[in-house]
Amino acid sequence: MRRLAAALALAVAPFLASAQLAIEITGAGAQRIPIAVAPFAGEAALGVGVSAIVRADLERSGLFRVLQLPPLAPVPSEASPVNYAEWRSRLADALVVGSAALRADGRYEVRFKLHDVVKGADLSGVAYTLAREQVRATAHRIADYVYEKLTGTRGVFSTRIAYVVKRAERYELRIADADGAGEETALASLEPIISPAWSPDGRRLAYVSFENKKPVIYVHSLADGRRQVAANFRGSNSAPAWSPDGTRLAVALSRDGGTQLYLINPDGSGLRRLTHSNAVDTEPAFAPDGQTIYFTSDRGGSPQIYRMPVAGGEAQRVTFEGAYNVSPRVSPDGRQLAFVTRTNGRFQLAVMDLATRQMQVLTDSERDESPSFAPNGRMILFATVIGGRGVLAAVSADGRVRQRLSVAAGDVREPAWGPFTN
Repeated sequence: MRRLAAALALAVAPFLASAQLAIEITGAGAQRIPIAVAPFAGEAALGVGVSAIVRADLERSGLFRVLQLPPLAPVPSEASPVNYAEWRSRLADALVVGSAALRADGRYEVRFKLHDVVKGADLSGVAYTLAREQVRATAHRIADYVYEKLTGTRGVFSTRIAYVVKRAERYELRIADADGAGEETALASLEPIISPAWSPDGRRLAYVSFENKKPVIYVHSLADGRRQVAANFRGSNSAPAWSPDGTRLAVALSRDGGTQLYLINPDGSGLRRLTHSNAVDTEPAFAPDGQTIYFTSDRGGSPQIYRMPVAGGEAQRVTFEGAYNVSPRVSPDGRQLAFVTRTNGRFQLAVMDLATRQMQVLTDSERDESPSFAPNGRMILFATVIGGRGVLAAVSADGRVRQRLSVAAGDVREPAWGPFTN
């Protein structure tokens, strides 16, 4: 597998200016909620349009059809009376109105209300106090609020993603908002960086770096940039996966010969072997309850997905359809399994209902890898190749909503969607 590739020559490079992920919607849900998001009264004082970010978030989800509005005079606010008949004539099912104002202490206050236009009802709203640099984060919170109120599912616009960009001989591990904005470089190297994995609290990333001429697992604090070695044993150290409580990592090590699964603490202590096979056992992933681990193994002759108790015991095969199924990731509710399957020479993203064992291929691409569920389980982020260049893509768990994320003049791989944070 590519994750077990040999290390390249060691080198270090200074940080370079980066380009933001560009997101393109390539498919949307069949029944989208028509919603109007009016410009927020006074938002020009913020320097960034809150309402524009909210519109973009909702449109990108594929579940909303954001209506184009003519210039409104006067601009409505959350305090304005709502003429529901007028908004119904604009074919809106929902309406968001709000305002922004400078406070005496130099901070800003943003207020908004969500209305059910069909029922003619105020669905309530929220007021936020913020500094100017928190405008984008506040807009994402508003979009999350609207999304949850209208769909019943928590929104993920305030979450972050991690990914690796390769440009020329340089690798960068980047962190960005879910919409691709606000990107920061956590690590830059002339050596490969692979397998980033978020801790459950969103404060740390585990990843594999080849900077020591071999794959070594690090745990990186995002608050201060400090990192520590979690696994640097003889042979390969790869595929870190956090336990749901954040106290342990499941890893794939070849320290005792063939690649097997182990548990280890993030500081490198407490090593315990999980699998004892003559095959390659790799790519572990915890189930949400923390009691089961899914993994890839060729113990049956070809790569397939298995699961076993974390406490130890017999491994059970999970995938039977097709001769190649790898990279298991369990949905946050534990009901679905995302993985990469090979069909007629094409590597495509698939999901399986773990209760019924029904399998569905979600993509029509040819080189998919590294699936990662959004924390609400609605979308799956993954890497693929288009036009000879690595890009990220996202697809809803039912296959209806599709997005493509790319960086100009960059090869983008190894995505990981971060958790909900408070």
